[in-house]
Amino acid sequence: MKIAYVGTYPPRQCGIGTFTNNLIKAIVSNTKDKKIIKHTNVIALNNPHYEEEYEYPEEVKFTIRQEHQRDYINAAKFINFSDSQACILNHEFGIFGGDDGVYILPLLHRLKVPLIVTFHTVLRDPSFVQKNIVEEIGKIAKKIIVMSNKAVHFLKTVYDIPEEKIALIEHGVPDYPGLTHEKIKKKYNFEDRKVLLTFGLLSRNKGIETVLDALTKVVDKHPDLLYIVLGKTHPAVLKHAGEEYRDYLNLFVKKHNLQNNVYFLKDFVTEEVLFEYLTACDIYVTPYLNEAQITSGTLSYAVGAGAAVLSTPYWHAKELLANERGRLFNFKDSDQLAEILNDILENPKKLNELRNKAFEYGKKIRWPIIGKQYLDMVNSIVKKSQVLVEPGKKLIIDTSVIPKFRLDHIKRLTDDTGIVQHAKYGIPNLKEGYCLDDNARALLMALMSYRQNKDTVALGFIPIYLSYIHYMQTKEGSFRNFLSFNREFLDEGGSEDSFGRTVWALGYLIHRAPNGSYREFGHELFSRSVNFFDALKHLRGIANTIIGMSYYLKHYTDNESMMKKMKNMAEKLLDAYNKHRTNDWQWFESKLTYDNAILPMSLFHAAEITGDKSIKDVAVKTTLFLEEITIDKGYLSIVGSNGWYPKGGKRAIFDQQAIDTMASVRLFFQAYKVTKDPVYIEKMFLSFLWFLGENELRIPLYDHETFGCCDGLKSNGINRNQGAESTLAYLISHLTVLTALEYEFEYQK
Repeated sequence: MKIAYVGTYPPRQCGIGTFTNNLIKAIVSNTKDKKIIKHTNVIALNNPHYEEEYEYPEEVKFTIRQEHQRDYINAAKFINFSDSQACILNHEFGIFGGDDGVYILPLLHRLKVPLIVTFHTVLRDPSFVQKNIVEEIGKIAKKIIVMSNKAVHFLKTVYDIPEEKIALIEHGVPDYPGLTHEKIKKKYNFEDRKVLLTFGLLSRNKGIETVLDALTKVVDKHPDLLYIVLGKTHPAVLKHAGEEYRDYLNLFVKKHNLQNNVYFLKDFVTEEVLFEYLTACDIYVTPYLNEAQITSGTLSYAVGAGAAVLSTPYWHAKELLANERGRLFNFKDSDQLAEILNDILENPKKLNELRNKAFEYGKKIRWPIIGKQYLDMVNSIVKKSQVLVEPGKKLIIDTSVIPKFRLDHIKRLTDDTGIVQHAKYGIPNLKEGYCLDDNARALLMALMSYRQNKDTVALGFIPIYLSYIHYMQTKEGSFRNFLSFNREFLDEGGSEDSFGRTVWALGYLIHRAPNGSYREFGHELFSRSVNFFDALKHLRGIANTIIGMSYYLKHYTDNESMMKKMKNMAEKLLDAYNKHRTNDWQWFESKLTYDNAILPMSLFHAAEITGDKSIKDVAVKTTLFLEEITIDKGYLSIVGSNGWYPKGGKRAIFDQQAIDTMASVRLFFQAYKVTKDPVYIEKMFLSFLWFLGENELRIPLYDHETFGCCDGLKSNGINRNQGAESTLAYLISHLTVLTALEYEFEYQK
C-alpha cells in the first residue's frame, strides 16, 4: 500500500518533519520489502523564510510553499492522481499558510482518498478560526490520532468530535540497539559527572531559570552535577528579541558561580545525537512554565531512552510520568526541584528505579510498535472505504446541517435608533454609527422572521428599523444613508443602491405587514419615493427597486401605473444586457463586480409579476452565466472585490462578501418560484452553505458562539468583525432556505 504524507520533512529542521520521517520509517518497517520509496509519497511544506529549495530525499514527490494557496490545491490534485491509497496529515497550526493554517482545508476537502490526521496540538481555548479548522478536519477525517487522554477529552468536549473517530496512539521513540548509558557517557566524557539535561528550542516559556535557581541549592552537595541545555534559540524569539534570554541565563550562571555545572550547547542536533545525549544523561528535566502542552516529543524520547525524568505538571507530563515513571514539581518552584534533585542524587536506588521504570515503559512505545498501530488503522480504513455503498436518492436540502435560527447578535447591534452598521469582532462599533442599507435589510429580515416564526423579538425590531427609514427620508422622498451615533446626518443624499434596497424592504413590508398600520406607514414612505424611480441610472439601484415594486404589486395587484413603471425599469436592464452581451459574455455590464446576482434576480421578480417571456429568458441566460462562474467547483465562489472580473480579464477570487452570497441564495430561490425547476433549490442551498464552510477556504463564516457572521472571506482567512451587513445577509439567507422548505420538493429532515 502507498500512503501520502502531508507535513514538514527533513532536511527542514522541524519537530513535525522529524516525526513524519520517523512515522514513515516505522510504518515501512512493518512491510515485507521495507523500502520507503515503494510505500510513500511525501508532500512537504517548505519554510516560508527559506528561499532555496531543500534537497529532499526521493520519497518527497511534491512541495508546498507555505503561503501559496494554489500549491495546496495542486497538492490535492497530485495526491488524487497518484498511486496513494490513503493520506496521513501531521497537523500543527504554524506550518500551514493563511490565518492559523487555514490553507490546509481546501486541500483536505478535495482529497479523494481516506484521510487520517495526527494532531500535535489540541488547544483548550482555541480562537474562532482555530476551532473551526479543527472542527472541519474532524468532519473530513476518517480517523483522528492524538497522543494523550487530555487531547481526546478536548476533541470531544471543545470540538464536538465523536469519540469513535478518535484514536490514542502515543508518540513513538527511537530504538537504537547497542546504546547503553555507560558506553555513551564514556563517549562524551561524562563518566565522572551526574548529567542533567534539557532539550528544545530556547525561549522564556521553557523555564530554564527554575532549574538554574535549583542548582544553587544542589551543587554544593553534588559538585559533579552537570546541567546541559541543548538547543538553539527559537527562530521567532531570535527574530524579535535576539539572544536576550540566553544572555540572561548566562549572566545568572556567572553571578552564581555555576560555570562548572552548566553548559549551553547551541546546536540543532540530529535525532541520533539527541538520543545519545538522552541515553547519556542521568536525569532529564522539562521545567515548562504552564500546563498547556498536550504533547512533548522530547519528553517521550527521554522516557524511551530510560532517563529519570523530572517535570512540571503540564498535561502530557502528568500522563506520561504517571505510575512513578517520573517525578513532578510545581511550576516555577525551584525549591521543590532542588529537594527532588538532592533526594535522588543522594539515593542511587531511587534514581535507578526511575530510570528502569521509564525504560520499561519506553519499550512499549518504540517506533516499530507505533508504526504497526498506524499501519493496521490505515489498512482497516482503506478496506472499509472500498466497500461499495448503493447511492441513495439525491436530497436537495439537508436540514440537519442548518443551525438554529438566532437573533442574539442582531439584539446586540440594535438600539432605539436602529441597527449599528459595524462591529469589532462581535461587539458593536458605535463610532461608525448607522446606515440606511443595513436598516432596510434589517427591516426585511425582521419581517421575514416574523412571517416564518411568529417571532415576537423580530416583531419588536420592526418599528425601530421602520422609524430609522422614516427619519432618513427627505421631504422630496429620497433617502439619506449615514447617521452618526449622536444622530447627526452624515450625507445629504444616499446612493442609488441604498435607495433601491430601502424600496425593496418597503415593498416587502406592504406585502407582508404584520398589521394594517405598518402597511399604511410603509405605503406612505414607498409612495413618496416613487418620484425618483425613473431617474435611477445605476443597475443595482434599479434592480433592488424592481424587487420592491414586485412585492408592492403582489398586494396592489391592479395598480397599472406601477406595473408600467416596473416594465420600463426592467427594460433598462434588458437594454444593458443587449449592449454588453456576446456569445461568451451573457451579462449586463463589461465587468462582474458586487451583488451580481441581484440583477437576474430582479428580472425573475419582474417576470413573476408581468408574465413577460422575454424578461424571463434574459433572467435564465444571465443566471446560467453567473452560476457557471461562481458554482462551477461544486461550491459557491463569489467574484472577489480585490479586482472583480472584467470581461476578457482575470477573475478575482478574494475578498468575498456575504451580501453577494445572500443575493445568490435569493436569486436561485426566485428562479425556482418562476420556473418550478427544483435544480434551483439545490443551487440555493449550495449557496447558503458558503456561510457554513462550503467556500474557497472551506471555513465557516457563521459564528456558532455569537450567532453573527464574519465580514468576509479573505485570501488568508476570514474578517473576524461581525457587522450588520454580513449578519443580516446570513439571516436573510437562512430564512430564505426555511421558506423554501414550505414548497413541495424532496428534502431531508
